[in-house]
Amino acid sequence: MICLGIEGTAEKTGIGIVDSDGNILATCGDQLYPEVGGIHPRDAANFHAEHIVPLIKDALLESNLSLDDIDLISFSKGPGLGPALRTVATAARSLSQHIDVPLIGVNHCIGHVEIGKLTTGAVNPVTLYTSGGNTQIISYESGRYRIIGETLDIAIGNCLDQFSRSVGLGHPGGPVVEKHAENTDETVELPYVVKGMDLSFSGILTSAINKYNNGVDLDVVCNSFQQTCFSMLCEVTERALSYTNKSEVLLCGGVAANKKLRSMLEVMCQEHYVDFYMPPMKYCGDNGSMIARLGLLSYDEGLSGLENSYINPKYRTDQVEVTWIGDVATNNINLPGDISFKGAEADIIDAKWDGNDVVIKHRLKKSYRNDKLDDKLRLERTKKEAKLLSDSRKLGVRTPYVYSIDLEDKSIVEEKINATKLHDIIVDTDDKNDLVDLFASIGENVSKLHEGEIIHGDLTTENILVDLSGPIFIDFGLGRYSNLIEDKGTDLLVFKKSLTTIVPGYYKELFNYFIDGYDDNDVFKKIEEIESRGRYL
Repeated sequence: MICLGIEGTAEKTGIGIVDSDGNILATCGDQLYPEVGGIHPRDAANFHAEHIVPLIKDALLESNLSLDDIDLISFSKGPGLGPALRTVATAARSLSQHIDVPLIGVNHCIGHVEIGKLTTGAVNPVTLYTSGGNTQIISYESGRYRIIGETLDIAIGNCLDQFSRSVGLGHPGGPVVEKHAENTDETVELPYVVKGMDLSFSGILTSAINKYNNGVDLDVVCNSFQQTCFSMLCEVTERALSYTNKSEVLLCGGVAANKKLRSMLEVMCQEHYVDFYMPPMKYCGDNGSMIARLGLLSYDEGLSGLENSYINPKYRTDQVEVTWIGDVATNNINLPGDISFKGAEADIIDAKWDGNDVVIKHRLKKSYRNDKLDDKLRLERTKKEAKLLSDSRKLGVRTPYVYSIDLEDKSIVEEKINATKLHDIIVDTDDKNDLVDLFASIGENVSKLHEGEIIHGDLTTENILVDLSGPIFIDFGLGRYSNLIEDKGTDLLVFKKSLTTIVPGYYKELFNYFIDGYDDNDVFKKIEEIESRGRYL
């Protein structure tokens, strides 16, 4: 079967032709470059209207095929700019009817993931998808691609573009900002905004523009801007690796063109002993081949045809039922012998302290971050974690006892607790109703923390241990002191997302048991508000 795919969610028009064996037969495209400002939806739609037919002819010529050889037409139904999507859908409908073949609309974001897997050989990766309109950390779990983390305001590509235009560098911003950043190693401090598993770029954008307007050298601002934003992206991807236990990272989307981002992610993957993948650049940005590939994977005769050819500008990645992937195994990560666990924040090493079994939590230097930012974060987090562990115990919440702290080495020596991770208990429990009391108890303990103005910061099923006496909370490395409902809601949302990756079909019930124990309706409402800030919600 041969599919012709049409892409046009924003400023790029793409045509691709792919066959059922995964052979990419043609990839042709063109891009709108506005004279001033950003991309206007109507201009993008007009650009697609002018270029779709010529590009189809180019793709047929490149593939040495004719329209008679095409068996299926697929198109991007969303997410994207409404006028652009309508133009693409109209063209796809017309072509489908003209050559009398089935028609299917597909999700643009998943197209990026699937063309990445096809062209790299990645099997079951954590995907960092970075583009002008989207920033998502994606993982396949139980029949859907789940969004583990995402931007809560603007996408990284849009952020780079807005910064570039604001300081007079024009559009698109990514390449020119990267060029200026290469001129210096100097940086200035900018806000570092990771909220649970999500990110926010608007504050960094404003701060970077203000730094430039106040006289900071443009090269220095560009370097600082990239370093900060990309460090946040690496950290959230790193944390996603930690609680999915996957052994592959895939980078896709147009911002993958940035050499600095690629190198930082590669270093992060090396430090975690996992494989790093990135498609050839022609398949990183928006392209028709990813739409053709996904059209073939998701084609179902009952879901194709004109009646299903509507567009959806707010089509979320996690709305799609993924029928073409079966059970996929996660490869074991081969850690060095002295490391018992590789966390997102630190290595955990078994040791002895005055005859007691302990673990040394060593917060290693993150080589993907610049030295100044890395040292600041590691020192702050090491000091804060030791105090949070101690203060949590005073509130009646069980945590490991801290024996020693070494601020120079950025390490903590703490009690080794022989207990089972909550993650493993959930997976091994056949009847989830048996978990009602446990989850209520976890909720009660988190409520104690929050009433004591302690935010855990990384409240996942990997960081809660359970023994016969109940839950024990570990790894407060991203914790802080706060009485804000916003921070409490973000804490609980991290827990909810971690449940989603383990038991997607049952996470709501478990989370409700937790909420019953937590017993604060104001915070529960705040969770819903924070969730609604995600893209396309």
